[in-house]
Amino acid sequence: MAIKIGIYIYEDAEVLDFSGPFEVFTTASRVSKNGLFEVFLIAETTEIVKARAGYKVVPDYGFSDHPVVDVLIVVGGDHSREIHKTQVIEWIALQAQQCSLVASVCTGAFLLAQAQVITDQQVTTHWEDLADLKQSFPALDVVSDVRWVDQGNIVTSGGISAGIDMSLHLVSKLHSEALAQRTAKQMEFLWLKNDQEKVQSK
Repeated sequence: MAIKIGIYIYEDAEVLDFSGPFEVFTTASRVSKNGLFEVFLIAETTEIVKARAGYKVVPDYGFSDHPVVDVLIVVGGDHSREIHKTQVIEWIALQAQQCSLVASVCTGAFLLAQAQVITDQQVTTHWEDLADLKQSFPALDVVSDVRWVDQGNIVTSGGISAGIDMSLHLVSKLHSEALAQRTAKQMEFLWLKNDQEKVQSK
């Protein structure tokens, strides 16, 4: 069975935060030639979502009708309204309990922290928001100058394009390094990997 990748989007979400991971997983599925991943966009409802700069997106599912999610990716952008929505935070918390892996791109880490999916782990976010994340959630071990941080079943990435690097890492984690490399090549993308010694020493 295909691994179901659910990407959560919302008003003023950063376009590449969800488009990048969507491209990685759909390309990996195509390259693998066996339908490895099923990727879909989830919002509160199936109404059109206006992402950053007015980019209009039609979600595949809403909270009430989406399939079971194996991997949840929470994207970033202007999260200032989302973080105060009880329904959103409760949904993220519930999905985190039920899926095998949770990831965030950019400021999606704030939503994971608000939902207490991340509490004291080593995490990262967009370079511009590192201090704010640490101030808002002081128990977190916030790491700078890395593309992503892998804490087992929770993976957080830096801003925007770093979500592509993290998603390739997730492909390697969920399947193989070889498939991740083939996916990056198909996308003509220079996959920037972490110096794991640097991450662990933070």
